[in-house]
Amino acid sequence: MTVIDETQQLLEAARTAYAGDRAARMLIDQLEVRLHEPLRLALAGMVKAGKSTLLNALLGERIAATDAAECTRVVTWYRHSATPRVTMHLRDGTEVRMRINRDDGLLVFDLGGRTAEQIEWIDVGWPLEALADLILIDTPGIASLSGDTSARTAQFLTPDDAPSAADAVVYLMRHLHGSDVRFLEAFRDTAAGAAQSVCAVAVLSRADEVGSGRIDSLLSARRVAQRYEGDGDLSALALAVVPVAGLLAEGARTLRESEFIALRELAGLERAARETLLVSADRFVRPSEATGLSVTVREGLLHRFGIFGVRLAAALIRGGAATSSELSRALVQQSGLTELEELIERQFRPRADTLKARGVVLQLHALLRRSPPADAAEVRAGIERFTVSAHVLRELALLAQARSRGLPLEAEPAADAARILGASGVDARSRLGLAADADDDAVRERVLTELDRWRALDAAAVERARREVHAAVLRSLAEVASASGGLRTLRPAAKVEAPGGPGDALGHDAAEQSEQHESGLGREKRLHRRALRAQRHPLG
Repeated sequence: MTVIDETQQLLEAARTAYAGDRAARMLIDQLEVRLHEPLRLALAGMVKAGKSTLLNALLGERIAATDAAECTRVVTWYRHSATPRVTMHLRDGTEVRMRINRDDGLLVFDLGGRTAEQIEWIDVGWPLEALADLILIDTPGIASLSGDTSARTAQFLTPDDAPSAADAVVYLMRHLHGSDVRFLEAFRDTAAGAAQSVCAVAVLSRADEVGSGRIDSLLSARRVAQRYEGDGDLSALALAVVPVAGLLAEGARTLRESEFIALRELAGLERAARETLLVSADRFVRPSEATGLSVTVREGLLHRFGIFGVRLAAALIRGGAATSSELSRALVQQSGLTELEELIERQFRPRADTLKARGVVLQLHALLRRSPPADAAEVRAGIERFTVSAHVLRELALLAQARSRGLPLEAEPAADAARILGASGVDARSRLGLAADADDDAVRERVLTELDRWRALDAAAVERARREVHAAVLRSLAEVASASGGLRTLRPAAKVEAPGGPGDALGHDAAEQSEQHESGLGREKRLHRRALRAQRHPLG
């Protein structure tokens, strides 16, 4: 039974327990929708951090408003829909379908004269592949001069009396401020529950500005991001810090043929004329006889790509990008967007079911606290089972610990443990440190070797903290073995005697390890049961 199936059963138990409570049943119905919809990924950060620009880059289309319009002060959801539709949800509970207007390709929201204070949220449905299995949520800036604007994001992502409405967050920051750390701490506390799992990725946004738009700006930004990753306050709150030039990424993903032609003309100028033109943003848009491009065209390029993007595009064209498609791919790669997308793909999408289920379970737990029904035993038991068995959350918690204060292991086992727990990805080959093209036999052989190794380490361990990490690693390996068919060929662990000898309480596996001397079907069945026990191992 999958985690979604188990959580659905829990919702049914809650629906029965709250049979006479109309408000509670409405909430349970909403939680059922949440359970079966795509993962909710929110973009958050301070005002002018570049959230909407990055969202457009992730979507591959200019939909989100990026100026200081009233709609940027409203939480806006972007989800997949067969046909475009925009719905405004007002604070009085009514819904208003909005007309779809576009200006120069950009979606324009017509609020009908309403202010942000009158609107609860805006729901945008759009036929984009990027939204097929992901709901992206754009939030107003935190630490805004408008207290109401900041409060909307806080109420949505870090409410005081309920779990977060988002499953994971991409947090944008231009510099590391105390308010960034406070927000991420609040999100971890409201989104993670007792497991303290970390479901946030930090983005050093507008990364091209770190180096003042120089061609090597992203190298400077990467060094800053690496320094932030080692920051004790931040490292326990985010799985990684990725530098991204959002404006460049948006421009690259939505590059027009006319823009490529203009950039190609710039790249073809004599070196002295080109360098003089590109020395600064101001110089680039001045009237000049060095190029046939009008001031209006150059202003458009600057608005879409920034001076860094114009410089980089010209360099890439000179380096061999011969078509708009080739230039678009190269600019996206250089912008840092690909690295961010790969991180989301590795850490969040494969864990989507558990992250969604966690949000539902935490909401049910909050409901029990607020309004306990006459008989809540079955619901409480289901919540407890989820908390104990949600191994994905334990993995995320340990990865955060590995980044912040380290795992209680020696250097090499600690690095291997983080990899097995999913630091580099949750597919079998990434967990096992194998090449992406390794065949299935290599996967099965490696997972059996790793199971033997970690059982041996666990048998010799004394400290509780170390054994808890061992248990999580063995659980992850057992799941890889199960998925790869390794359980059918599982071999017994090498004989390891605990410090106190075979009779010591810590030598819990010693008797079982005598199975290596046995043969036949009975041994295989016992080994199969051992692997299954590893999958069900309590995780603290």
